[in-house]
Amino acid sequence: MPLSIELSAAVDAGRARSNNEDSVALDDAVSMAVLADGMGGYNAGEVASNMATSFIRTELGRWLREAQGQASDAEVRRAMDICVDNANRAIFIAANSNPQYAGMGTTLVLAVFRGQRLLVGHVGDSRAYRLRAGQLQQITRDHSLLQEQIDAGLITPEQAAFSANKNLVTRAVGVEDTVLLETHLHTVQPGDVLLLCSDGLSDMLDDAGITQLLQMHETLAAAGTALVEAANDAGGKDNISLILARCAVAASPAGASPSWSW
Repeated sequence: MPLSIELSAAVDAGRARSNNEDSVALDDAVSMAVLADGMGGYNAGEVASNMATSFIRTELGRWLREAQGQASDAEVRRAMDICVDNANRAIFIAANSNPQYAGMGTTLVLAVFRGQRLLVGHVGDSRAYRLRAGQLQQITRDHSLLQEQIDAGLITPEQAAFSANKNLVTRAVGVEDTVLLETHLHTVQPGDVLLLCSDGLSDMLDDAGITQLLQMHETLAAAGTALVEAANDAGGKDNISLILARCAVAASPAGASPSWSW
């Protein structure tokens, strides 16, 4: 059963910052979405996030178009690894050759839809969620000190919401000369909605609030606007970026008979 993927994005500086260090990139032709949340002083975070999303959209997008759907999932994962590694190296070199960019880096979350399958890769604490049949599930696990403390049983998820260590990531793109992209394969069903977001959204809204807003709006654009407004109403303490993707059964060409697989 072929699926069509609708993509939409929203980015906002929030209420506490004058500049925006988040960046998003979409490629509808290959059903790919990339989101990055930069870090570093003197607007260096903005440079890092834009380098990451631009590089991956260009390089991985080109590779996916040339593959024309013939590549295996393992080959796509390998391409994702290589493109992120190359982006990491470019950011790392820029950070170490320009004092103004010293220490810059970025989190990253990347999604590639392949029919009824979805490949998600991430670095840091930018997240991917899936809404299916009214249930929201986080399908990435933060690379952060806070998540490590939760995993070790040192604090509870409820205590984590008030932790001072909320923004300390243990993995980021461009901070070291190599980086490990964590990737996972997921199945996709008609009606699924994927949410990629920076912590400027996930720190401001809980799962119940996100779920309610996604279900209240018919269009992805309206849902994205509502999520940004709600995050700002809750304080808007950081830049807010999100990408929404909705899966639907692809329409058959006019006059074509439906195809069946057994």
